[in-house]
Amino acid sequence: MALISQRPFISIPSLHLPTVNPSARFSCLSARLNSLETVELKSSKKEYSPGVIDGVFLNVFRSKMAQEAGWDSEKPGYDGLIEMSHRLMVGRSNSEATEAAVRILIALFPPLLLDLYKKLISPIGGGKVAAKMVARVTAISCQWLMGTCTVNSIDLPNGSSWSSGVFVEKCKYLEESKCVGVCINTCKLPTQTFFNDYMGVPLVMEPNFEDYSCQFKFGVGPPLPEDDSALKEPCLTICPTANRRREIKGTTDVSKCPKA
Repeated sequence: MALISQRPFISIPSLHLPTVNPSARFSCLSARLNSLETVELKSSKKEYSPGVIDGVFLNVFRSKMAQEAGWDSEKPGYDGLIEMSHRLMVGRSNSEATEAAVRILIALFPPLLLDLYKKLISPIGGGKVAAKMVARVTAISCQWLMGTCTVNSIDLPNGSSWSSGVFVEKCKYLEESKCVGVCINTCKLPTQTFFNDYMGVPLVMEPNFEDYSCQFKFGVGPPLPEDDSALKEPCLTICPTANRRREIKGTTDVSKCPKA
């Protein structure tokens, strides 16, 4: 600053900085996402052990669910959350339960954040950047709810592959709720709707009701209801209601889950 003040009449030529190509900026962001693959969660058969931050996530999620349901369980922690997920289905149709669950997900985020993500991030690179970002955030932040998760590569309808999948080894939410209908109407359908409509990221979730695993595919839209096999699943063998129906009917054949 001292040198400039001593020679006030010298004209300093303007600097012409090179224009940054937006596509180059997007490529840089994508490269950063790819670099995260080296530090992503590794596949593990060990049960996920929640930490302090996970407890915060659970309490926040549960408080939003209680506000929506107008009721809170007396059971502590995760057990209370599962009881509330069943309560969310009481007195509501399947579509009403799904809409309620969508409202709970929306309440977890600042509205402005969702709008900005949908308008500014989701269009980048044909949706690839946004899909990869939410896959990583989901795998890291939702293990308290679902159990061990890993980011994996998925195939898109156009033949390309993106590392925008999340594989849940054994979904704790499904196993503890013991209900296909709770899985579909309070998790699968509302989560798909939330990401597609409010974040601009297509998503299909493919739960496996035999081993309780689940494959998230960010960047792939859900099928039509009539083509979604998950919506036609019979009750789980661990479902207490289904077991009572089996005892009454005297048969192991239980038709489509009545809550689905």
